[in-house]
Amino acid sequence: MRAFNRWLLDPHRPPLVMGILNLTPDSFSDGGQFCDIDHAVDHVGQLIAEGADWIDIGGESTRPGAVRVSAEEQIRRIVPVLRALRTRRANTLISVDTSLATVAEAALGDGANVINDVSAGRDDPAMFPLLARSGAAAILMHMQGQPATMQVAPRYDDVVAEICTFLSERVDAAEFAGIDRARLLVDPGIGFGKTVDHNLELLRRLREFRRLERPLVLGTSRKGFIAKVTGDSDPHRLFGTAATIAWSIANGADVVRVHDLAAMSQVVRMVRAIQNQGPSSGGLPPFADT
Repeated sequence: MRAFNRWLLDPHRPPLVMGILNLTPDSFSDGGQFCDIDHAVDHVGQLIAEGADWIDIGGESTRPGAVRVSAEEQIRRIVPVLRALRTRRANTLISVDTSLATVAEAALGDGANVINDVSAGRDDPAMFPLLARSGAAAILMHMQGQPATMQVAPRYDDVVAEICTFLSERVDAAEFAGIDRARLLVDPGIGFGKTVDHNLELLRRLREFRRLERPLVLGTSRKGFIAKVTGDSDPHRLFGTAATIAWSIANGADVVRVHDLAAMSQVVRMVRAIQNQGPSSGGLPPFADT
């Protein structure tokens, strides 16, 4: 993925839209929909057609209250789909959402390009050595606690300062383990051990994360704090999500992780056109095949 490598090194990188493929029976908004291989591959094709620059595949739900899934079960869910995607859509940029090194190793062996670790390497001490050996890129995310308990009274003195410090320390730890700093992205973990006020504060002060000098990933799509602000009973929370995506791109997010690709890719492109004074300088590089 030479284009992705160039993007990582580009200080003026355009924002990317990450599409979500959940291979789990219990994800909060689309659990169980794409467990069939053909259905999953077809869905990826639809996501790409609607504007996805890369696809994030998950075999374990990390919604609030979720219980852990074994490495063996995650591999059973993820690897067949990865193999099918590499056969039918060889150029698709793919990340795999896991915090277990054995899952990451299997995924990288079958064509994943990026590991999206919600624990930032803390859940499995073998993760950073694996990433160092493989040369893969990785997303390091902040989460207070574990999915099963993370929304039980989360507390911070200064949520932005504390998460910036955490992410800086995890990037340093990854680099000390032998991972090229240039291949690391960071995610403040909206909704992962945060109250509504914490999430809003993170968004309000998003530009402060630029001091980490790493590409910034944001996942606000359909999250519960949006419904609490807007009162929207629709689980898609489309308009509230669109507002958070527009705000995130305008305030420096490099990657937005979204469910509703057709709508949110338009939001991203519109914000980019405003920033660049016209559509000709907007648009995203063609990492994914079409």
